[in-house]
Amino acid sequence: MNSNTPLIPQRADPFIYKHTDGYYYFTASVPSYEGIELRRAKTLDELATAETRMVWTKPDTGPYSDLIWAPEIHFNDGAWYVYFAAAPSREIKDDLFQHRMYAITCADANAVEGEWTFCGQIDTGIDTFCLDATTFYHNDQLYYLWAQKGPGIKGNSNLYIAPMSSPTTISGEPVMLTKPELDWEIRGFWVNEGPAVLKKNGKIFVTYSASATDENYCMGLIYADENADLMNPDSWTKLQEPVFRTDKSVTMFGPGHNSFTRSEDGDDVLVYHCRQYTEIEGDPLWNPDRHTFVKLVKWDDNGMPDFGKPGQP
Repeated sequence: MNSNTPLIPQRADPFIYKHTDGYYYFTASVPSYEGIELRRAKTLDELATAETRMVWTKPDTGPYSDLIWAPEIHFNDGAWYVYFAAAPSREIKDDLFQHRMYAITCADANAVEGEWTFCGQIDTGIDTFCLDATTFYHNDQLYYLWAQKGPGIKGNSNLYIAPMSSPTTISGEPVMLTKPELDWEIRGFWVNEGPAVLKKNGKIFVTYSASATDENYCMGLIYADENADLMNPDSWTKLQEPVFRTDKSVTMFGPGHNSFTRSEDGDDVLVYHCRQYTEIEGDPLWNPDRHTFVKLVKWDDNGMPDFGKPGQP
């Protein structure tokens, strides 16, 4: 696991899921933002050269016909699901794109070779810009965790959580867990997005990404006790400093939009994207050189994750 070399070049918003069949499944935003690409391999390193398949391509027109962002592959209730965000166009209204969240599903054992069906929109009950959904089980309850523009709240997006009655249906009112408010969360844009869940040491950790997608992009952390009411915002503690950020000394800029998986030996692995230069022409969003990196997660004496620095073991 060479932490200073991209595992997969030009794949932003990376997500790796280790399934019970022994395979790692990988998806991410492709530079063209035109669809959902999957690959799988027996080891993390083999994902780099694994054959890819575009399992779903956006339609030419309609509400989900452009800017396919941040897909995540999950195995929920006995079937595969990919959750993603999409927009009707590249038009910006009220300083925001017009993304909503959607899902596709596959009942076949091999998600890469199987047939995928469009499920429709995941409705949160809030009709605003939203993206970056993830799901996780806790105490046999499936939860949906995502980023969304909060009505009356300054900024692009906050993090929300809600229980699910099925892998495509939210039940109950969404609860906001964190909003951009600290100095390192509001550089360029006011952003909390890209939540990822890691359960360990009696706690549920949620990392998220903050600020603009250039060298200011970084990761924050909130956490709750595993026995707490996850739908109560008071159950969650927010760290006041970023846990993973740019390191100019190794030319690693804007690390973020992470996920978690496990190594072949069972160790926790941080999966994230990062650039290796800052001379970006135009909007960073259209720059393809956000690469997928992986590195081991370390744990301190208090049972808290230590992500270290990007590009280092």
